[in-house]
Amino acid sequence: MSFEVWQVAWFTTWVAAAGTLLILPPGIALGWLLARKHWRGKILVETIVTLPLVMPPVATGLVLLKLLGRRGLLGRWIESLFGVEIVFTWRAVVIATAVMSFPLLVRTARLALEGVNPRFEQVARTLGAGPWRVFWTITLPLAARGLVAGAVLAFARALGEFGATIMVAGFIPGRTATLALSIYHLVQLSRDDEAWGLLAISITLAFGALWLSETLLRKKTP
Repeated sequence: MSFEVWQVAWFTTWVAAAGTLLILPPGIALGWLLARKHWRGKILVETIVTLPLVMPPVATGLVLLKLLGRRGLLGRWIESLFGVEIVFTWRAVVIATAVMSFPLLVRTARLALEGVNPRFEQVARTLGAGPWRVFWTITLPLAARGLVAGAVLAFARALGEFGATIMVAGFIPGRTATLALSIYHLVQLSRDDEAWGLLAISITLAFGALWLSETLLRKKTP
């Protein structure tokens, strides 16, 4: 494998990890709200969160492009405040992977938190523990295995992201070239042998992440 191949593999891995870390706090928080609270508009929020799973990824990418572009609502504000551009940079790749992985994390986090017996939380409250202490000492540890599995699943989804990324980040060698984008680019150039090499790396990374996620979800607590 050439240095360029490993560079693409490394870039894909770390932007997928960065995107996963970015969505962890809001994903767990939203999963907890959906699992524990009943409030007006809950179904609407669930529908909006799930949309990226059923919409064409390029459509999601187009929305991100319009929002994060230099003339977009968020892009203009970020550039004026921090002096940085988002689109067609590595930041756009991180955001695209985060957005596309977010629904999987929320759904898994919700299931993990729903699996925590509320009686343990109630006992902690009767002993004087506040909401935050109950969450950090009871809810989070009991749901930890499912939450980690959800994070790994989101990471696996981020590794293979293509449609939204190509729209908001483009294919710029050395800057935004992920495994998925590079495979597509090589096939377009009829360099199939190189594309197969990248495909092998992509399958290996995805298989490892999915295997870990399934192992965590199926492993029983002693």
